[in-house]
Amino acid sequence: MATTLFEDFNPISSKQWKQKIQFELDGAEYNQTVIWNSPEDIQVKPFYHRDEFTKAAPVQTQATHFSICQNIFVFDIEKSIKRALDTLNRGAESLRFTIQNEEIDIQKLLENLPLENRSVYFNLSFISIDFVKILDTISIQKKANFYCNLDPIGHFARQGNWITTSDKNNFETIDLISKATTNLSLISVDLGLYQNAGANMTQQIAYSLAHANEYLNRVPNIPKKVVFQVSVGTNYFFEIAKLRALRMLFNLIAAEYNSDLECHLLVTPTKRNKTIYDYNVNMLRTTTECMSAILGGADAVANLAYDALYHKDNEFGDRIARNQLLVLKHESYFDKVNNPADGSYYIESLTMQLAEKSLTLFKNIEAEGGFLKLLNAGTIKSKIQESANKEQELFDSKKEVLLGTNKYPNKDDKMKHDLELFPFVKIKPRKTLITPIIEKRLAEKLEQERLELE
Repeated sequence: MATTLFEDFNPISSKQWKQKIQFELDGAEYNQTVIWNSPEDIQVKPFYHRDEFTKAAPVQTQATHFSICQNIFVFDIEKSIKRALDTLNRGAESLRFTIQNEEIDIQKLLENLPLENRSVYFNLSFISIDFVKILDTISIQKKANFYCNLDPIGHFARQGNWITTSDKNNFETIDLISKATTNLSLISVDLGLYQNAGANMTQQIAYSLAHANEYLNRVPNIPKKVVFQVSVGTNYFFEIAKLRALRMLFNLIAAEYNSDLECHLLVTPTKRNKTIYDYNVNMLRTTTECMSAILGGADAVANLAYDALYHKDNEFGDRIARNQLLVLKHESYFDKVNNPADGSYYIESLTMQLAEKSLTLFKNIEAEGGFLKLLNAGTIKSKIQESANKEQELFDSKKEVLLGTNKYPNKDDKMKHDLELFPFVKIKPRKTLITPIIEKRLAEKLEQERLELE
C-alpha cells in the first residue's frame, strides 16, 4: 500500500529553519553563534537546504574499486618478498614499495609475487632509465599495473636539492624514460608533504595542481595517469570534499592541454595529528581518515599503523592497519556505492567552495611565474608555515583537541622505554638549493616536554 506520509506535511524552507534556530538561540547572534569559519575561510552553516543549492560538483567518485594498499620499505630483499606475500595473502590488494637504492635487484623482488591485474606503486628516490625499463618489462610479463612515482619536484621541496642524474636534468630524464617505456605511469605529486607540513586544504589542492602543472609543461609525453599521493586528516567532510575538488580541478587543467591523463589518488592518513602518548587513539583517527579517503574517491588507500611514529615496521601494527580497511570494505560495505556523496548539500557545497578558492590560488601562482619559481623564492614554504603556525596556536591553546595529548592526558602513561624510532623532526645539516619544507606533528613540543619529565 502506498503511503502518503510525506504528503501530509508542508515543506519547510531554509528561511523558516533559520527563524526557528534564531528563536532557540534566545537572542544570541545567529552568524556569530552557529556559523564557524574554517582555516580555508569557508563559512560552515548549521544546516544546508535544497532551496539554497545551486549545482552539484561535476566529479564522479568510484568508491567500488578502491584497493587496500600495503607500504613496504625495501632494504632486505628476502624480508620484503616475505612481507609482500604475507600481506597479499592476508587481504592487501596492492603494494607500494619504497626503494632508495637503484642497486636493489628489482627482478628478484618481483619475480615470485602474484601481480597479475594488481596495482604496484614504486616510490623511487632516484631516476634511472635502466631501472624503470626493467619495471616496464616485468609489468608486461606479469600483466600488472605499475606506477613509478617519479616526483623530482616533490624531492626538491622535501630535500632542498634535485635528484642526481647522469646527463640530463630531472625533467629531460623522465621524458627519455617515457619514450623508452610503454606500460607504466611515471609521474607522481607528493601532496602529503604539504598537508603534513601544515598547509590548509586550499593550499594543498592549489599547490599540488601547480606542482602537477610544472610536469605538464616540462614533460611533453606524460603517459597514462598522474598519481597524487594524498594525506588526509580528521576533518571528515572537508577531507571528502578535498579529494573530490582535487580530482575535478585536475581534470579541468588536463583538458586545457587536450590531454586524456587521469587523476589517480593514492591516499594515506596524515601523521600531523598522530601522537605517541595514548597511541591507541591513533586507530580511531586513522579509521575516520580512511573513511574520508574512500568516500572522497580514493583509487587506493594505504593505512598508517597506529604505532608507525615510534615503532619499526611490525606484523601486529601492519595487521591492525590492514584489518581496519578490510572491515570498511567487506563488513561496512564501503565499496558498494559509487558517488556516495551525491545528495549531500553540505559536501557538495564544500567541494565547490574548496574548488573555487583553490583554482583562484592556482591562477595566482601561475600569474606569478609558476610553482617552481615560488618554491625557489621560498614563498611556498613561507605560506605553509603561516598556516602551520595558526594551527599550532589552536593546538597549544587547546582549541584544536587531540584526546589523550592536550586534553584528558593520562599522566601515568610512559613512552621513553618504547621508542624504537625518533618521532620528532630530524635536522640533517647539508648544503641545499632551497630551505626544505619540513613535516611536523602538532604534538611534538608537548610530547618532548613529557618525555623529559619521565
